[in-house]
Amino acid sequence: MISIKSEREIELMRKAGKYNQLAFKEVEKHLKPGVTTKKLDKVIHDFIVRNNCVPSTLGYEGFPASVCISVNDEVVHGIPGKRVIKDGDIVSIDLVLSYKGYHADATRTYIIGKTSDEVQDLVENTKKAFYAGVSVVKEGARIRDISRAIEKYAHDHGLSVVEELVGHGIGTSMHEEPDVPNYDDNNMTKLKAGMTIAIEPMLNLGSKEIYLCDDDWTVKTMDGKPSAHYENTVLVTKGGYEILTGD
Repeated sequence: MISIKSEREIELMRKAGKYNQLAFKEVEKHLKPGVTTKKLDKVIHDFIVRNNCVPSTLGYEGFPASVCISVNDEVVHGIPGKRVIKDGDIVSIDLVLSYKGYHADATRTYIIGKTSDEVQDLVENTKKAFYAGVSVVKEGARIRDISRAIEKYAHDHGLSVVEELVGHGIGTSMHEEPDVPNYDDNNMTKLKAGMTIAIEPMLNLGSKEIYLCDDDWTVKTMDGKPSAHYENTVLVTKGGYEILTGD
């Protein structure tokens, strides 16, 4: 069932979104060559707990960390560990926290140091694909409108769209109805004011094909080419939308 949030719930989600933004600002201070992904996870975990929030991913279906960190050809759900970030890497941080029981979910892909023009374009255009999708959000629009806008932008810029992983509703659960695909699957669900959804393009520089690693979490591109991910938690309003997790 799709949840329509009350004004009280929306305000709690705004606060969760603010803490999510601040957690990114905190971890950005540490993003540089030589840092381990485990260190970045600790920085985020400590910030979340220090601000009386809860790291939503820690223990979720057995996930062992407070944030997902995916590097280069890792699409999503990378497990923080001993891996050392290097110059030229792209690093996607998928950060979900809850405040008083309400979740905020966002992802940013960072370029560490210098990389190729095509990888820079991948990261930039993944963010722009999000904005293409969110631009059509308003009461009465359909999920399909978001999906088609993202897919068109991605394909117009030579990028492939991961189809096995999608956006979602969000609120008192990290994943709620409805699904929000990044490709047109003819989802005619109507948007209503008070809905909160996570819109999250996952775009690949090469093929759209992916596979699940032996750790049962990390998803990689089949061809080993880079992938980027950009996500925000979005409130549907009568005339448009409000991004709850910043930009």
